[in-house]
Amino acid sequence: MDEAKEIAKKSKSSFYYAFNLLPESKRDAMNTVYAFCRETDDIVDENSFSDDQKWDKLTKWRIELEKALYGNSDYNLLNKLSKIIQQFNIPLEPFFELIKGMEMDIQKKTYLTTEDLVQYCYRVASTVGLMCIEIFGYKNKSTRDYAINLGVALQLTNIMRDVKKDADFGRIYLPKNDMEKFNYSETDLMNNIYNPNFIELMKYEGERAEYYFNKANSNLDLEDKPALFAARAMQHIYYKLLQKLHAEKYDVFNNKINVSKFDKTAIAVGVWAKYRLVY
Repeated sequence: MDEAKEIAKKSKSSFYYAFNLLPESKRDAMNTVYAFCRETDDIVDENSFSDDQKWDKLTKWRIELEKALYGNSDYNLLNKLSKIIQQFNIPLEPFFELIKGMEMDIQKKTYLTTEDLVQYCYRVASTVGLMCIEIFGYKNKSTRDYAINLGVALQLTNIMRDVKKDADFGRIYLPKNDMEKFNYSETDLMNNIYNPNFIELMKYEGERAEYYFNKANSNLDLEDKPALFAARAMQHIYYKLLQKLHAEKYDVFNNKINVSKFDKTAIAVGVWAKYRLVY
């Protein structure tokens, strides 16, 4: 199996279910872009390395990406990515911004304000959307705003789901200003304290995610919807996750809240079928 496809399939990510129904050339391109994003993220998430080692690996990865643009990387995945970038005329900035986002994960363990967090979300998630829309194809400039706002919405939802896991690794993405507003401390979070303050804090974070979902919807032109069915499938999958978090009263400390493989597949196929029939 192709390395990029193997990485995408192995991840069991929502991305895999969303773009598996794309035409072969676009599916192959998406697998390659996703594999790059996954490998970049894995550098930072590898817990057996120190932060200094992660920084060195990330620096080398960025250098290899630069070399790949000339077809000279030591990594076949990056050389293939370079061909995809050229084939679909994908801007280079999002790839390097993604790496900057991973650098933030090494440098910052907490975020003071919403603005700080949104910048992080842009770098690690909106950038991926900006890569993908070039593969999907679009006609309206507002689709770039759709990709940016949807990326923020997806990442905020991810952060809510992974609050406990991230805290276990010493990372707190919930803005410190928000936590103070609801009288919920970092110590409370590290100790997995589930109380009314936490519920209200998470509800507040959920409303912010919903705001970005709605903002993304307002940016998407009807003309571009058919080409972006895979992105819309991702949107529906993550919105369902947000709804499940709300239904479980955000108890991520005692429950593993996610969207099942069956539901992901059903959503992806449903969106694909709807767009084939309606548009």
